[in-house]
Amino acid sequence: MTTDKGTAKRDAGIEVNPVAGHIGAEITGVDLADDLDDSVVAAIRAAVLRWKVVFFRGQKLDHTGHVAFARRFGEPIVLRKRGGASPVDFPEVETTADRLELGGKFGMEHEEWLQRRRHTLLRGWHCDHGARVDPPAATILRAETVPPYGGDTTWSNLAAAYAGLSGAVREFIDGLRVEHRLGVGYQPRPGDDAYVRHLLDHQVASLHPLVRVHPETGERILFVNGYYVEQIADLSRAESRAILDMLLEQAVRPEYTVRFRWEPDSVAFWDNRATIHLAPGDNAHLGFPRIMHRVMLAGDVPVGADGKPSEPITGTEVGRW
Repeated sequence: MTTDKGTAKRDAGIEVNPVAGHIGAEITGVDLADDLDDSVVAAIRAAVLRWKVVFFRGQKLDHTGHVAFARRFGEPIVLRKRGGASPVDFPEVETTADRLELGGKFGMEHEEWLQRRRHTLLRGWHCDHGARVDPPAATILRAETVPPYGGDTTWSNLAAAYAGLSGAVREFIDGLRVEHRLGVGYQPRPGDDAYVRHLLDHQVASLHPLVRVHPETGERILFVNGYYVEQIADLSRAESRAILDMLLEQAVRPEYTVRFRWEPDSVAFWDNRATIHLAPGDNAHLGFPRIMHRVMLAGDVPVGADGKPSEPITGTEVGRW
């Protein structure tokens, strides 16, 4: 735990050290592979809620320990489809090296795949599975192998971003809904594009509040991201685009972000309801391996500032992965 001024404080034997003004803290004094005391679990949960993403270093977790740690904070999600790099015997664990396979499945080199997903400065920012009606509550990502340089991840605090808007803008957006759809951030190849055909055959979309209320902290969250957000309901496309661009620029202002330099055996634990993050784009050309493993925790259906919940549009059902 910390004071609001950000000074480090011990709680249940752990120390939480903030690393940026609005988001991010490093936690020391705990071995995540241990059978953690309830007070330690409570202190870590409080730090995640306060700082949105927390970091641990030097953690000797295997897949079993990773899943066991995650289970102390919620129900790990079992994905029906994973890539060939993910461990067969641990369906809760997804290995991010799977993404290296994705471009090849659709006739692209990995570098082109990345460029088409991030063809503007804002497109890469996302929360995990934001097009679902019940996005994950949290993600726990651990590093097995990382490059000697490059490969950092950046997160942004969407509660701070909302609070930083003017009162008039907050009042305007509080009751708006926005469509989140898988793949709208992707720039198609000229002519036939196998990935576009795949997206059309596997549509996932939901109508989410533009401002959601955090179910644990009560904070209002600017619920936007660059990769899934498509259209604000009841606005023209031109109006929607201008407002979403403004809100996305607000969401990723540098003062609301934190950047983490990975080391082997590092762990990042973030609140997927209150953050968006940007995976690295500076390491693919270097040729160094980067092997990460993630476990996601089941989330709830977002509720807006007007009290109305999100609605599924297509391809998504609460609790069904």
